Amino acid sequence: MPIDVAPLWDFNHPEVSEQRFRSALHGAAGDDVLILQTQIARTFGLRKEFAAARGVLKSIEPGVAGAGAEARARFELELGRSYASAMHPPDSLTRESKEQARAAYNAALEIARTAHLDGLAIDAIHMLAFVDTSPADQLEWGQQALAVVEASTQPAAKAWEGSVRNNVGYALYQLGRYEEALQQFNEAVTVRERNTDAQATRIAYWMVAWTLRALKRADDALRIQLRLERENEAAGQPDPYVFEELEILYRDAGDAERATFYANRRKQTAQ
Repeated sequence: MPIDVAPLWDFNHPEVSEQRFRSALHGAAGDDVLILQTQIARTFGLRKEFAAARGVLKSIEPGVAGAGAEARARFELELGRSYASAMHPPDSLTRESKEQARAAYNAALEIARTAHLDGLAIDAIHMLAFVDTSPADQLEWGQQALAVVEASTQPAAKAWEGSVRNNVGYALYQLGRYEEALQQFNEAVTVRERNTDAQATRIAYWMVAWTLRALKRADDALRIQLRLERENEAAGQPDPYVFEELEILYRDAGDAERATFYANRRKQTAQ
């Protein structure tokens, strides 16, 4: 079995992850070497060092052609991410860079589907939403990813469910389909609550409350945001997005004093 890279990742600290991957290279052989190098490339991408990421990928490209499916799929995924990803400012994405990303993501998707690597297939589909960025396109890609999640029995695919439902919900929200968005966000909460990532669970509840406000269910939205405020404070992680929502909710309710209080908290936290 190829190396499991997930335990080596700390996405909040890509430089730490890079050192873990480099340490794992000692004693690695075959496809594991290539897979670890693709993840080193990804750490550069997360630091917006896209040329460095492509440099790493170029150095292993000769060996990738004859490698197994996972190494080839991960190579294409990281090549695509070096051209279009969440780390790229929208105004930096040219038509050429988008098409280079699309070709790489489609290649990754084809490899992953053929090899029944459902988690990597979902990753490729979800990355195509960074190429096709209209809400309608993002909804289509999100629904395709969700279909793979629901059909798969593989843990790597099931691990995507919370993120994919969030993406589908966000696209529906952007299209003004708030009731459908709320359904997806509620299901994302259910998924998150089965796991141990408290911060991800709080974010999922924030999405629910955000949508409730759009549905004019202000009391329900306020109840959730106030609970999130308390939970974030207890965790030592005050959230400016929660304060922003509380500011809006109180201002809409005509409570200027409370709205100003949360506006100030938002500014203080964002500094």
